[in-house]
Amino acid sequence: MDATSQAVGTTATAGGPVVGGQAGPPDPLVPYLSADFPWYGLDDGWTGRRYLMQAGAGGPRGGAAGSVDYGTLGHGEEPARQYEPRDMRRFAVVVTVARRDSRRSADNTGTLEATSASSAAWLAGSGLLASTWPGQLDRALRQDWLDQQSALAWDLADDLAGPGWSTLSLPVNGLPQPFRYRESEYGWVLAGEAPGVLLGAYGRGVSAYGTGFSTVPDLTAYARP
Repeated sequence: MDATSQAVGTTATAGGPVVGGQAGPPDPLVPYLSADFPWYGLDDGWTGRRYLMQAGAGGPRGGAAGSVDYGTLGHGEEPARQYEPRDMRRFAVVVTVARRDSRRSADNTGTLEATSASSAAWLAGSGLLASTWPGQLDRALRQDWLDQQSALAWDLADDLAGPGWSTLSLPVNGLPQPFRYRESEYGWVLAGEAPGVLLGAYGRGVSAYGTGFSTVPDLTAYARP
């Protein structure tokens, strides 16, 4: 599984326009538009809110560090960022991962493995965990819980053919595509392939069985407030 999948917290950003000698806020669309792969979101069957989340870099591409290697697009309500007594938020997040061959690390000290569906599964699984706040845990206890669950999610993602997953067929650009799928008390995660990329998704309160995916030719629908 590619080390890109370990770089969940690395966000590709771009500077904004310089105003009065100071840089303005970064344009969140810039890292998405700089990607050399197509983005995927929920298809037209989804009529709710759409929004940008994160575009990240897991290593160099063509010798240039900081390239965009994966990203997420959100649908529905934004996942909670802190504990809520009754977290009833409904959301589905689509993870797009570039197909990358093995390559040198950014510091040229090692090699990053080629990306695979397991990379998408890990990003989706860790994304769901980051959106989960089990009980009123203090910061230290929640971090311990997150570390433990993340290790389990890594092992599961590395064994997509194993018994922890089932097969689910969903439309991608209108054509059925097999995915590996699992549910837990925290929500659902799926991973598979799509034309040109590796695809993952996670959600809560939105049924995975009714979802479909398609390429996003125009990201402005995700950039609206």
